[in-house]
Amino acid sequence: MKVAAILRDKGSDVATIPATKPIREVVSELVVRRIGALLVVDGHEIVGLVSERDVVRALAGNGAAALDRPARDVMTSPVITISPHDSVNAAMGLMTDRRIRHLPVVEDGRLVGLVSIGDLVKRRIEEVEQEALALKDYIATGLFW
Repeated sequence: MKVAAILRDKGSDVATIPATKPIREVVSELVVRRIGALLVVDGHEIVGLVSERDVVRALAGNGAAALDRPARDVMTSPVITISPHDSVNAAMGLMTDRRIRHLPVVEDGRLVGLVSIGDLVKRRIEEVEQEALALKDYIATGLFW
């Protein structure tokens, strides 16, 4: 299974913010959209990613004053990306190795979507359940011959 299949189901909409946006607006956007991260962009270029973890680190280090800092000051950069042609297992392995939860999907230098660990785990569980059903059907059919 490829990452492109997940994007076909979930869509390619990606929440982005400019690097100058203050963290208080980042937090508001995360809450309103009910998401865990925003891509930070400069025009059409991905320059970073701000996650809930980044916000918590900023607050732990600078207290409430961190809320007035721009996203560029707390974002994770450079951003690790994947291709829509990469497998779900490869994406899961990359997330596990790098200890990240979000991967922008880029094709030919263009942002085409974003997948989270939740998206990947959900798809993998669906695959395993379908494999189990197919095996049960195979066994059930084979026993009656």
